[in-house]
Amino acid sequence: MALVSRLQSLSSTLSSTHFRKPSSFNPQPICSLHFNSSPSYTSPFTEKHSIERYQRDQWLYSNQPNQTLPPPPDSDADSDFARQNDIALQLPELRKLVEVLREKREKREREGGCGGGKCGPGNVFLVGTGPGDSELLTLKAVRIIQSADLLLYDRLVSNDVLDFVASDARLVYVGKTAGYHSRTQEEIHELLLSFAEAGATVVRLKGGDPLVFGRGGEEMDFLQQQGIQVQVIPGITAASGIAAELGIPLTHRGVANSVRFLTGHSRKGGTDPLFVAENAADADSTLVVYMGLSTLPSLAQKLVYHGLSPTTPAVAVERGTTPQQRMVFAELKDLANEITSAELISPTLIVIGKVVALSPLWPHTSNEVSSLVGAI
Repeated sequence: MALVSRLQSLSSTLSSTHFRKPSSFNPQPICSLHFNSSPSYTSPFTEKHSIERYQRDQWLYSNQPNQTLPPPPDSDADSDFARQNDIALQLPELRKLVEVLREKREKREREGGCGGGKCGPGNVFLVGTGPGDSELLTLKAVRIIQSADLLLYDRLVSNDVLDFVASDARLVYVGKTAGYHSRTQEEIHELLLSFAEAGATVVRLKGGDPLVFGRGGEEMDFLQQQGIQVQVIPGITAASGIAAELGIPLTHRGVANSVRFLTGHSRKGGTDPLFVAENAADADSTLVVYMGLSTLPSLAQKLVYHGLSPTTPAVAVERGTTPQQRMVFAELKDLANEITSAELISPTLIVIGKVVALSPLWPHTSNEVSSLVGAI
């Protein structure tokens, strides 16, 4: 199937392409346990319908009169319509991009750049960008990012990480947040395939590690079934990066002999977490909950019901490792209320377990911590 035909027939797969936005990284020390500032300050990530996102997308609308940008929807009910309208507006420019990539590939074939034969498809790299701090990127990740022709990136790839992208590369936003997916997973699959078939070196940027709650396995499986070579570049997952930032050892001799990563989402949505509470209620394990803001009240109740002490130390960390990091330390029984009071928003990581009390930021004296760790 012709590449342009594929993109035209699957117009909902076509997404917004971005140029690099320079930014600076000025890490700030953690100086308090509970920030009172409003969560409305500038995000280190690409939030849905943000002015910054549409400013980076502006070239995509060059075929529109006066380069009018699509307005953000007034309500969640309008989100799907806005998404489809946005994609339709971007379709002509993205179709041109595929044509350019295909012409470059054909030129290489004519010049014998592929051993005198047909050039094969491009490669796809699934690259983990860590929890937000660009200095936590691996050297290999930086090298791959800088060499890419095209990058599809998620909401939780920080602006500082995007600063490594080459000035002549194209960035395509495919971010998701609760209630709004700029692209469905199936549309992301087709985008990756279409651009790889056009011969591009395609990088799929994901926050954290691409194979930890990042759906990287699904993308890898889909592409490999289509004959596209995929290489995974691991990243520091949020659990490791944020725990280290707070001085929390995820395992500790005599305190926690295992660590478990949980998703706060169920595939069907709603406020009830996956059915993991019964076998997760282990006082000698550390629990790390990803995407768990909405389901924490239910999860905490289930953990206590199945035997975990309500006084188990816990912490919730919003936008961890970035200058906008905010956090709340509390006992498990109080954590949901403290999160509500602090108005923490996504992305927020939750760590539950005795090891949280070992953090130098835990708001108790050393004697209290010793007795707490020994008693739970």
